Amino acid sequence: MANSKYEYVKSFEVEDEVMPPNLIVVHIDGRDFRGFSEVHEFEKPNDEKALNLMNQCAMAVLEEYPDIVFSYGYGDEYSFVLKKTSKFYQRRSSKISSVIVSFFTSVYVTKWKEFFPLKELRYPPSFLSQIVCCASLEILQAYLAWRQRDCHVQNQYNTCFWELVKKGGKTEMEAQEILKYAKEQDRNELLHQQFGINYNDTLALLRQGTCIFKTEVEDIVKYNEDGTPVKRLRRKAGIFRSENIAGRRFWNAHASLLKELGNFSEDCFKTNPDYIRSFLFESKLMPSTWIVIRIDGCHFHRFADVHEFNKPNDKQALDLMNLCAVAVLEEFHDIVFCYGVSDEYSFVLKKDSQLYQSKIVSAIVSFFSSMYVMKWKDVFWKKELKYPPSFDGRAVCYPSNEILQDYLAWRQVDCHINNQYNTCFWSLVKSGKSKSEAQNYLKGTQACEKNELLLKEFGINYNTLPLMFRQGSSIFRVKRENPTLLENDASSVEKIETKIVTEHCNIIEQSFWEAHPSILN
Repeated sequence: MANSKYEYVKSFEVEDEVMPPNLIVVHIDGRDFRGFSEVHEFEKPNDEKALNLMNQCAMAVLEEYPDIVFSYGYGDEYSFVLKKTSKFYQRRSSKISSVIVSFFTSVYVTKWKEFFPLKELRYPPSFLSQIVCCASLEILQAYLAWRQRDCHVQNQYNTCFWELVKKGGKTEMEAQEILKYAKEQDRNELLHQQFGINYNDTLALLRQGTCIFKTEVEDIVKYNEDGTPVKRLRRKAGIFRSENIAGRRFWNAHASLLKELGNFSEDCFKTNPDYIRSFLFESKLMPSTWIVIRIDGCHFHRFADVHEFNKPNDKQALDLMNLCAVAVLEEFHDIVFCYGVSDEYSFVLKKDSQLYQSKIVSAIVSFFSSMYVMKWKDVFWKKELKYPPSFDGRAVCYPSNEILQDYLAWRQVDCHINNQYNTCFWSLVKSGKSKSEAQNYLKGTQACEKNELLLKEFGINYNTLPLMFRQGSSIFRVKRENPTLLENDASSVEKIETKIVTEHCNIIEQSFWEAHPSILN
């Protein structure tokens, strides 16, 4: 396929590889989960069903991505540790972070009804993610000790707080004031003396959090003719808990952790959170530039085959992508323009945006994934979603309007080239040629030759195919005047309304941008 004159925009993409021997940790955290838990009426201070749902999502992540060898979570957060020799996504920070948070989110929505059969999922949950580069095993040990300490402190405080509110008759403000200067021992005594609760007897799930990693277990793989089981050792993810997950006694007792990460030589008694935070991988986005977040479906060729999407284009699948992009535009007001084709979408943020900064890719990818699963039945009401989809993403900064427009032109040119090729390819395959024969037939053909092939061999005029297939989808806001009558008055006032529109049009020509100056203004 020929390159376009817009290919130069790829030079603005910056590699964000996490260099070895750094250990890679992906930390994900619920986005505004306080509001989410209130809307969905989670039990306070802890909702065991919600915690078990988080654990099942983490379990699914470990089963999906073999490079993840350890995870730890509590509340609405989880940390995933990749093996020290990992080359997952060439160790690119944005790709690793986005694909894991995307898959986690999709599983969360998919499994919601298993844990909350009587509760409707009222709006899409989403998560933020960030990479932590642990320069040594000792840094990883300190990181895990810090997260488990935070689990304990938060759970102890929340247990006290909600006991004071629910049973002690205090207002939330009064409970906050009582606990303002209370130390750990003070909180333990408060629980025991006022409410008869021994904190150390509360559920380990709440006090210690949850570890998930794979161990070798004996599993039945088949049965002999006489009915006796045939067993083999298999690596299987399981749930583990310990009062000190960063201690030698727990860590060094598990061969899989020693093999993939190494052994802890000493116990970790003190942690310095500020020091550990210094290992956060910060992808600095250049200020006063157009930030573009581009997301792509992961292994969507397989996903399309499994879900029997029409070839070369499935209108319903494209409609679903567009619905998700509209929802993203509604959710994130800093996004001014979206362009999508096939299983990819580009989201343009306004120049002065400060939205989430290094976490913005994960926020958009996670929300998009959540919407994709939630809206599936609205579009494919006769098709079952057979497994959770996932997307990866990256952020690229473009310094001027002209270069941004060239980027979008590049994506639309790519849309046309791919669609024209795929239309020819699948027409040949459906006519009886094998896939390899179709590829060889099209090798080296020009655009005019493909158009001629379609017209002469299959009676298809390429230029009359649906615009969505040929030009992709552009989504943006338009301002329209809406006359409103005043009460008790025959006169009217012009009210400016903003509406989100989806158009399938030529965004390469300058005339589009001249017709919509507010997009880049």
